[in-house]
Amino acid sequence: MNSELLVSDASRFRVDYEINPYMDTAVQPDPVAALAEHRAIVAAHLAAGRTVEYLPSAPECPDMVFTANAALVRGDRAVLGSPPPQRKAEIPYFQEWLADRGFEVIEAPYAFSGQGDALACGDLLLTGYGQRTDERMLGVLARELHYEVVPLRTVSPRWYDLDLAVGVISPDALAYCPQALDTLSLRTLRGLGVELIEVSVEEAARFALNLVSDGTTVTMAQDAPRLAATLRDRGLKVVELHTTELAKGGGGIRCTALTLDNPPPKQRSDDRPHR
Repeated sequence: MNSELLVSDASRFRVDYEINPYMDTAVQPDPVAALAEHRAIVAAHLAAGRTVEYLPSAPECPDMVFTANAALVRGDRAVLGSPPPQRKAEIPYFQEWLADRGFEVIEAPYAFSGQGDALACGDLLLTGYGQRTDERMLGVLARELHYEVVPLRTVSPRWYDLDLAVGVISPDALAYCPQALDTLSLRTLRGLGVELIEVSVEEAARFALNLVSDGTTVTMAQDAPRLAATLRDRGLKVVELHTTELAKGGGGIRCTALTLDNPPPKQRSDDRPHR
């Protein structure tokens, strides 16, 4: 789980437009500090034993550091993201990278925020919709990647992607912010039969849930001491990192890593191969 990741870099990172509530073109990230934050994140992944692949950012793509929105990968298939127009220029770079490495690449027919709105949890796919992902993508993801899709809807653009409201700790444990999800979504989440860890709206607003967990080590933002303590009490190693500059683009640790090793569905005897 999250042992193979695709990252880009923060060398082009800046705020050229405002497509989420955290972005303000009058408040630019410090380029040196942003680079340092991103390098520390990559170093933490490597220290945890994760494999990190790298795609250089392009000059015209200031948000390319947030690779999670590029696609959703399962097995040898990848459904590309379909982001807001300001980020469309990123997608061909990711499409080429994935195709060159043998992935069967599928274009999204509707708006889709990639892994930002699609969190794998075993054979379940927690899928956000209504902010930056069209509800019709739920059926596309179920069909193309053979997940059991769990629809979840956040309550405002503050939680523009699901990975700000929910974090996958392990296939049987999720962290979530109740105030970020609507009533039906809360009922759905609480009916999954997995352990749920509540996170306060204050810590969630500091990107606490925008984390990467491999089931042993959790890499997460600083300034969420209650969640960090809860995870350590569960026996997990917790690495807390600064994300102050990256947060000016509306992203955190989970946003900067596209998972490449979501396992394919188990093949039943009556199933046909995907390709």
